[in-house]
Amino acid sequence: MSNLTYLSPEWAAEAHRRLTTELTPEKMKYVTSSMLTIYRNCPDGLDRALYYSFVDGAIDELSVSEEPFPEAEFTITGDYDVFAAISRAELGSRSALMRGKLRLKGNMVKALSLSVIVDRMNKVLATIPTDY
Repeated sequence: MSNLTYLSPEWAAEAHRRLTTELTPEKMKYVTSSMLTIYRNCPDGLDRALYYSFVDGAIDELSVSEEPFPEAEFTITGDYDVFAAISRAELGSRSALMRGKLRLKGNMVKALSLSVIVDRMNKVLATIPTDY
C-alpha cells in the first residue's frame, strides 16, 4: 500500500476500515459517544475536522470535513502538528490535553476516562502508511 495523505477521503476510509476490524466493542468499552477533533493550521492553510461517532463500542461514523463542522459530545481543538503526532502515536492524547496543547469542550472527567480508548484508536491509526 502506498502512503495516503493525512485527512484525505482515502485516509479516512482506511482509518474507518482498520478501526472497525481491529477494535472490538469490548476493547472500546461499549462506549456510545461522539468526538470532533478540529485541526487548526493544516499545511494548506485550511482548518479541518475529524469526526468519530461510536455506538455501543462500534464505530458508527468516521469522516473528515471543513467548516461548518458537525456537533459532537466532545470537541477537541489543536494544531495540525499536535494531532499528527497523536495519530502517529508519538504523543498521548491525555498528555497533550493536560499540557495545554489541546482545548476540550465537553465533560473533562468523562473525556479523561475515555482517553485510554482514544490512545487505542491512535495506535491503530499509526499503522496506516501516511504522508503528514
